[in-house]
Amino acid sequence: MKGHRIIVAGIGPGNEQDITPAVAQALKEADVVVGYKYYFRFVTPYLSAGATCIDTGMKRERDRARQAFELAEQGQTVCVISSGDAGIYGMAPLVYEMQRERGSQVEITVLPGISAFQKAAALLGAPVGHDFCVISLSDLMTPWALIERRIRAAAMADFVTAVYNPKSEGRFWQLYRLREIFLAEGRSPQTPVGYVRQAGRPEQSVVLTTLQEFNPEEVDMFTVVLIGNSQSYTWQDRFVTPRGYYHDLEGTDAGKVGQDIMIRSFRTIASQLAHPDLPLDHKWALLHAIHTSADFEMEQLLHTDEGAVATLYEACIQGRVKHIITDVTMAASGIRKGALQRLGIEVKCYLSDPRVAEMASQQNITRTQAGTRLAVEEHPDALYVFGNAPTALMELAKLIHQGKAHPAGIVAAPVGFVHVEESKQMVKPFGNIPKLIVEGRKGGSNLAATLVNAILCYNDAEQLRPGRDV
Repeated sequence: MKGHRIIVAGIGPGNEQDITPAVAQALKEADVVVGYKYYFRFVTPYLSAGATCIDTGMKRERDRARQAFELAEQGQTVCVISSGDAGIYGMAPLVYEMQRERGSQVEITVLPGISAFQKAAALLGAPVGHDFCVISLSDLMTPWALIERRIRAAAMADFVTAVYNPKSEGRFWQLYRLREIFLAEGRSPQTPVGYVRQAGRPEQSVVLTTLQEFNPEEVDMFTVVLIGNSQSYTWQDRFVTPRGYYHDLEGTDAGKVGQDIMIRSFRTIASQLAHPDLPLDHKWALLHAIHTSADFEMEQLLHTDEGAVATLYEACIQGRVKHIITDVTMAASGIRKGALQRLGIEVKCYLSDPRVAEMASQQNITRTQAGTRLAVEEHPDALYVFGNAPTALMELAKLIHQGKAHPAGIVAAPVGFVHVEESKQMVKPFGNIPKLIVEGRKGGSNLAATLVNAILCYNDAEQLRPGRDV
C-alpha cells in the first residue's frame, strides 16, 4: 500500500556515500520527509520531484513524530529521518511510543543506518573489535546519577566505550568525570582514546590519544569519543581492539588460559583497593601480593622503597642483576622461568650446597644463614630474596653492615613468629638498597617469588597485563 506508512530511516553520519540502498529507495518513495532541516541537504538528491520536506526544528522530536502520524493517517508515505541509526538515540523509539499512545494503525518500518560511532570507529581503525557499549552523557532526560552508574559499570566490565553527546554549552564537566571514573576503576592511563568530530562530513577531524592525555576541552557536541579496553592498542596510527582477548601483540603464546585468568583477577583486585591512587611500581607489586595471598591486608603490610620496583627492573634489563639468591628452594621455584630466560638471569639457592651443612655444623648457625654467607662470598651484588628464613635475612643485614655485601635489592618476606619482624626491621636502615618488604609476621616463599615476578615483568604494569610468562 502506497500511503498510510511511516518509514523511520537512519541516514548515516552525514555523507551521501554512507546512506544505505534501502534508505535511498525509501526516500524516493516518500511523499513527505520529516526531519531537522540540517539533514535535508544529505537526502535531497534521493527525493522524488514532488516530495515535501518539513522541518520541525531542533529539539522538537515529539512534534516531528506527531506531524508524521497526521500526514500518514491522511494517506501519505512519510519518511522520518534521523542521523546515524534511527534506533540509536534516534526517532524510532519515539515513533513506536506515539503509535501506542495514539492507537494508530499506520504501518511503521524502521530502516537502519550507519551510526556515528561506527563511522568514527572505521576512521580510527578497529576499536570496537570486542564487547562494547554506547553511553550518552546527555542528562536532559536521564538523571546524571544513573549515567554515572552506567559509566562505572562500563569501566569495571572492561567494555570498549563509545560516548555520545559528550559536551555542550551547558554540559562542560561530565566528560572530565567520565575520564576520572575510568582511571579510578583501573583502566590504564595508556588506554587508547580516539575522538572524531563531524564524522563523514567535510569538517571531519580524527584524533588518537591516550586516556591520560585526553583533553575534554578539544571535544564538542558534534564529537564521538571511543575509549579502548585493556587489550586495545595503537599501531601505525590505528586504534585496534583484538577480537581474541589477550591476543599477544608480539606473537607469543600470551593468549592462554592462565594469563586470561590472571588479567581478570588483577582487574578485580584493582577495582577493590581501598586506596587505588598509588605509584605504579608499588601498585604493581601490591596487585601481585594480593593475587598470590588473596589478602587485602597487603595494602597495609607491603612496603616498597620509593621507585624500588622500577629501579630493580631497570637493573635487570640493563644486565646489572645477573643472579637472584633465594633463602629456600620453594622461593626459587616460584620465580618464572620464562622471565629469567628473557633477561638472562640465574636463580640460585645454596640450601642444598654440600658446603652449607658443613659450615652450619662447624659454626653452629642455621643452614639458611650458612647459605647466605656463601652466597655473599660469590655474589655480593645479587638480588636477595627471602620467603622463609628470618635468620638468613638477619645474616644478610649483618654482612651489609660489615661492608661484605652490596645487594642490588632485597625482597624481605620471611614468615613466622620468631625473629621475623625484627629481621625485616634490620634491613630498613640501608636506604641506598631498593627493598620490597612484607611487614609483620606474614610472608612466605610464594609472596617472595611473586614480588620478584612483579619486578621482572614491570614493563607490563601500565597495560595491567600480568602473567606473560605463566
